[in-house]
Amino acid sequence: MKNIGTFVSSLVLFFVFCFSVTMALAEEIETYEVDPIHSTAFFKVGHYGFGFVRGGFTDISGKIVVDRAHYANSTVEIVIKADSIHTNNDQRDEHLKSKDFFDVAEFPVMHFRSRDIKRHSNKLYELTGDFTLHGRTKTITVPVKFVGEGKDHYGAYRAGFETEFSIQRSEYGMTKYIPAAGDNVEITLVIEGIRK
Repeated sequence: MKNIGTFVSSLVLFFVFCFSVTMALAEEIETYEVDPIHSTAFFKVGHYGFGFVRGGFTDISGKIVVDRAHYANSTVEIVIKADSIHTNNDQRDEHLKSKDFFDVAEFPVMHFRSRDIKRHSNKLYELTGDFTLHGRTKTITVPVKFVGEGKDHYGAYRAGFETEFSIQRSEYGMTKYIPAAGDNVEITLVIEGIRK
């Protein structure tokens, strides 16, 4: 009976240990939902070689899963609706939505899904993933800066990230008006997520 009691006690301790480890690991994994109100996507593209057109997109969504124990297991997914483009000129915005450029009726969203994340420091990361634009998907690698984290005045826990990178729009089948409208597009993406 004593051996059985010892066995049962050991089994209980084992399950308590496993539960504690599982809970600890669960706490290391955090899911953030992109806050569209405090997230922005900007772009800059050349105009005839002597100026630039700047604009952005207002409809951004997505999810960021952070595994603090194993950052390589973290994931990022960002979705941007193409018809939310704005350049402070209604006529130009409508042209950019047309088949000449984004063709938003045929390709309503831009999408990024990470496949690999490398952590270089507490503030600097490198994301490799699939970026889909205008119906074409390319693998890109972008630097990501961790801006900061903490609770807002409502008690929600937030984290912020920023990246700057360039693409060639011709690689995504957007070749209209090159070189008058530049091929190289500089992109800045500022993301704020709310932990769920």
